[in-house]
Amino acid sequence: MTRTEPFEHHPDRYDQWFDRHSAVFAAEVRALRALLPRADRGLEVGVGTGRFAQALGVREGVDPAPEMRRRARQRGVRVRDGTAEALPYDDEQFDVALLVTTICFVDDVEKSLAEIHCVLVPGGALLVGMVDRESPLGKEYEDKKEGHSFYHVAHFHTATEVVRRMRAVGFDDFAFRQTLFHPLDDVEEEEPVKAGHGEGAFIAIRGDKRKVGARGGAREARRAHAEGRDSG
Repeated sequence: MTRTEPFEHHPDRYDQWFDRHSAVFAAEVRALRALLPRADRGLEVGVGTGRFAQALGVREGVDPAPEMRRRARQRGVRVRDGTAEALPYDDEQFDVALLVTTICFVDDVEKSLAEIHCVLVPGGALLVGMVDRESPLGKEYEDKKEGHSFYHVAHFHTATEVVRRMRAVGFDDFAFRQTLFHPLDDVEEEEPVKAGHGEGAFIAIRGDKRKVGARGGAREARRAHAEGRDSG
């Protein structure tokens, strides 16, 4: 089973979860918005049904699941077919990219982050939104993965792991917001958003693409490096 299959088969269940947990969704949006820069052109990678893109004013998205793309279009998002590991865009097209509740589903984290780095302009920002594996909610999801409609194919990460991988492909100047400090059923409309990470279950991480030395041939250089490594 591919990691996209649950989203192809259960789009209703995906949307219904957010309908039932509207306060959770609102808190996650506030955490992301606190780090979102002003941007002329934004992209959400793994846009799903377009909930986060719509809420955050991001007008373009990419997703491999046809039904998710259809629903995102209904929310006004321009969507293309594709995966995080092979984005269907030229280099240096976007000012900001979102990767929200998606990094746990990609097949290759490093390649996905490197692809996003390529399509951002120098000085552009990547916002990752994720459930921290070390939080109570992350541990609960890990314990119950086998029976979960979506998370049985997920691989959860810590904020520290994600920052290390973002830094490795050329992001720096990191900033953090965290929220969801209570069990999901106890989350109310005014769930706080705080700086840092390590307490809240949902972490928003912003990393900026370095302006110096960021241009030119990034994808080609990476592929040549991978080919040399594989042949060595």
